[in-house]
Amino acid sequence: MKRLPRPQTSEPQSLETPVVIMAEGDDLDWGPSWGKRDGKLTLIGKVFKKLRPVVTAPILKQVQTECRVPIECELPHSGGSCMGDAVLGPGADGSREIPPVQVSSGKESPSLGQAREPQNLGMLIDTMAEVTNKTCTPGTSTSRENTESAGAELLKRCDDYQLFQLTNFYRERLKPAMEQGVEELSIIMRKEGYFNRQEHEKVSELVEKRNRADGSKLFLSLVMEKGSGSRRVMWESFVKMRNDFHKLDKILKEIQELGPNPYEYMNIVQNLCVLSSQLMDVQQKHKETLQAQTETLTVKTMQMKKEKVEVFQLIDRYAELTVISTIRDRRLVEHELLARGRDHEEWREKCLRRELEKIRTDQLFQSSFSRRKSKLGRSAVVAGVAGIGKTTMVQKIVYDWATGKIYQHFQFVFIFKFRDLNSINCRINLRELILDSYPYFVNILGEVLKNPEGLLFIFDSLDEFNGRIDVADSGRGTESQHKCPDPEFRCEVSDIVSSLIQHQLLPGCSVLVTTRPTVLHSLEKAEISVWAEILGLVGEERKDYFTRFFDDQAVAAAVFKHVEENYILSTMSYNPSYCSILCMALGPYFTQRHRDPQRVPKTITQLYSYYIYNILKNHGREIESPREVLLRLGQMAFMGVAKKKIVFTDGDLIKYNLQPSQFLSGFLVEFLEREDCARSVVYTFPHLTIQEFVAALAQFLIPHPGDILKLLTEAHSTTDGRFEIFLRFVAGLSSPLSTWGLTEFLGPFPHQTICQVIDWVNAEVKRQAGNTWSEAGKRSFLNTLHYLFESHNPALAQKALESVEMISLRRLRLTPIDCAVVSHVIKLSDTTKHLDLWNCYIQCEGLQRLGPGLHNCQELGLDSNNLGDPGVKLISVALRNPACKIQKLGLGYNGLSESGAKELASALSANRSLTDLNLSGNKLGDSGVKLISAALRHSDCKIQILRLDNVGLTRSGVEDLISVLGTNRSLTILELCSNNLEDSRVKLACEALRNPDCKIQRLGLWDVGLTDSDIEDIVSSPTTNQSLTELNLGKNVLTDRSLPALRCLIQSLPSLASIELGWNSFSSEGKNQLKTLQQTRPGLIISCENRNE
Repeated sequence: MKRLPRPQTSEPQSLETPVVIMAEGDDLDWGPSWGKRDGKLTLIGKVFKKLRPVVTAPILKQVQTECRVPIECELPHSGGSCMGDAVLGPGADGSREIPPVQVSSGKESPSLGQAREPQNLGMLIDTMAEVTNKTCTPGTSTSRENTESAGAELLKRCDDYQLFQLTNFYRERLKPAMEQGVEELSIIMRKEGYFNRQEHEKVSELVEKRNRADGSKLFLSLVMEKGSGSRRVMWESFVKMRNDFHKLDKILKEIQELGPNPYEYMNIVQNLCVLSSQLMDVQQKHKETLQAQTETLTVKTMQMKKEKVEVFQLIDRYAELTVISTIRDRRLVEHELLARGRDHEEWREKCLRRELEKIRTDQLFQSSFSRRKSKLGRSAVVAGVAGIGKTTMVQKIVYDWATGKIYQHFQFVFIFKFRDLNSINCRINLRELILDSYPYFVNILGEVLKNPEGLLFIFDSLDEFNGRIDVADSGRGTESQHKCPDPEFRCEVSDIVSSLIQHQLLPGCSVLVTTRPTVLHSLEKAEISVWAEILGLVGEERKDYFTRFFDDQAVAAAVFKHVEENYILSTMSYNPSYCSILCMALGPYFTQRHRDPQRVPKTITQLYSYYIYNILKNHGREIESPREVLLRLGQMAFMGVAKKKIVFTDGDLIKYNLQPSQFLSGFLVEFLEREDCARSVVYTFPHLTIQEFVAALAQFLIPHPGDILKLLTEAHSTTDGRFEIFLRFVAGLSSPLSTWGLTEFLGPFPHQTICQVIDWVNAEVKRQAGNTWSEAGKRSFLNTLHYLFESHNPALAQKALESVEMISLRRLRLTPIDCAVVSHVIKLSDTTKHLDLWNCYIQCEGLQRLGPGLHNCQELGLDSNNLGDPGVKLISVALRNPACKIQKLGLGYNGLSESGAKELASALSANRSLTDLNLSGNKLGDSGVKLISAALRHSDCKIQILRLDNVGLTRSGVEDLISVLGTNRSLTILELCSNNLEDSRVKLACEALRNPDCKIQRLGLWDVGLTDSDIEDIVSSPTTNQSLTELNLGKNVLTDRSLPALRCLIQSLPSLASIELGWNSFSSEGKNQLKTLQQTRPGLIISCENRNE
């Protein structure tokens, strides 16, 4: 028996870490904790429960058994994700020489025996877990100090080599984790003498240029160059900073969970990759097959003013999409284009600010991203809207595995498309399912399936599956039924898939599922380890797409500029498929030398209409009757929309008389993409929205149109959003601006159909306007506003909105597109006076879209929309407009500060219409209130109602408000609740009560700290106010002692009709005495009860 020695403890000379390799034929003694069963290690399951960035067994080139002879190895390039990363660190180079390893016949080398044996990484992890458990129990008040204490104790126990291992292991993840604190870390290194001035300045310079990623990368490289001391200081700093930086804390917590013996883990994974020669042969063939299937990518581009289909190498054209380790809503009640577009900009900004954690495709099975731990294997789900790039991402994953770049701990990867599985209409077993697609496994599949830990199953596009994936509820407390217990068991294909996802079939294997968000709810009860979502193109990636699509960069720039300037089209450009449609629709227009600006698409209907027009222009003359073909194609498309079907078969084409064949006409090829599957042929539209547009277009191509109103009403009444975009297209196609090009090839659209659509939109807007009490009602009303926008018919909009005085969408999350539509409607309506968008999360971008129509409203509710100071600037523009009609403005809880107050105060001084202003919940502070007070003293200011609750007002700001009360003749209601007014609260109340010129009718002093003494002081001053009718003194610290003073106060205010005294500290007897005061004055209301009494 031979035992491999531990690595030497001397300082490593480079970033390479010793790798333990089992040479062929060696019978190594792994220690008593290791055992074998049928040639497999018994601890495999334990290892994969804690799977990390994984290690691969290097390909042995030369092994010499003499003592202390270097072993030269080659490792596949990892790109930050191969199994060698666990030892060499993510991103390690491909070829390297391993430091000397001694292999003896059973005797330890004297030099090795004399060397100090280091603590292994497992002891380090145990120490951290033990110390943390003792001192950092969650929820304790001293957790921060105890966490640092635990880290300090930990670092004392571990040696330099361990820290080297740890740094190398987490190197790629440490870079983004330390980004926000990299300058602080650099200062520490400079202070400790590890960085010189020039090195620190280089890091700081990158930070100042907002290039923290490169700053973090440089910092880590410098630390690794400086040796063990610098690494120790770095890790000590990590421990101290962990509470302030989530990603650092996550890494440190993960180390605690790794387990007591990571060497054991690494060795197991290495042995998993040791295959018999027969398995190696079939693995090689399998990789070659998958590589051939995935190495190319078909892309449409625009060259020489013509659309062209080109085939590229995948690695040359693949654009990395942003994938986040979070899924937004798992249940959708509206069209996914709208649901995802609704908050895409917010999530994009969070991603750019690094508030969201990105996840690379090679990290989908890392435990640090797991939401749920499973002892039997890992399942990951990646969601994304249609056309976002899910299938291309899967193609890249398979290609990278086949070429040795990622997931090399998986011996075999099997990929299935759900659209192919639809053709299986009989009971089948897993063995037959695999052999259908990969027949070369026929003689060895049984051996392959014996090691499920080495298998990855990928199922692409669950939303295209006709069957139902029924997963058991793992939380029911009862043992779920094994639908498919083994690979030979015959059952429905859906049972095979669900059993693999739930790890009931081949426990230990890994499963990846991709899907549109529409069917995520079907996996809610599944044991999914990682949920992720493709966010799409962000930042410069969008511009880069247009640049690569066109060979003429002038055209590319013109198209992208038009998209950026059009808020409707710009919101679509996060999706690669939408970008393709934008390019193919707009490209021909911008290649024209003499182009009509009125013809450029501005709405979504116009865009898709122009897209179809270009197809007709290029291929319309290939067929006798394009109108008839589009009608039949549209009828099939509508059936798909109604049934949520996006994959069609030969049978579907035959049913609609479209004559399937091996070669579709050039005309149909533009609409239907054909794919040959293992068992059948399937067809899909290039994108779901194209299917929806063709379905809408068909409604205008019917030779003898009947009553379309019933179809539209039924479609609008659905609650799952499937018809939302379809109906917008129908409304848009009623406008001649959207159909001018189509009629050239398809003939005129029936006047009867156009009139019926217009009448339906008119009636639906009026009906839904009065049905906005529920969220569903608000969304339905919003959709009708979109119909008006797409129709681009001003007369229709004015007629439909003639009786609509208020548009209330409060609490309905709005996209920038929604805001643009609302703005369009407000500008066209002469009757809409009140716009209520409270808590619609429109933010500054949405407000920009609303801007052009805001000044037309009389009442404008924009509270709780996170507008910030930039948003106030946009509001101020509306207030300065000479035609401004705004009388009531709600800006509460919008994150405004002194800067926003300055902008608003300037606008108030020039405004002649505003009478009611709510600024509550903004942190204006005294300086902000001073600015508002200055505006109130302006002779032209008409403010009558001012709400300044919870704005951070103190004594200094109150002095300015007191001066306003003596000079302003219009202010009648002043709310100052929940401010720390200190002793100025008495002075303020006295000014309001004794100044005969003060016109205040309602004064709110809820929760301002009023005491019994304060009430006595107020009463001691003469009271001359004849206008005060309402006084709010609730939630202060008043007791029975103040009752005589309160009696005097009430009696001295002849106009007082209501006084709030609830949530104070009155006794029951005191409350009774207050109630008796009501009897002294008819109509007087005294409220002194707490709400829960």
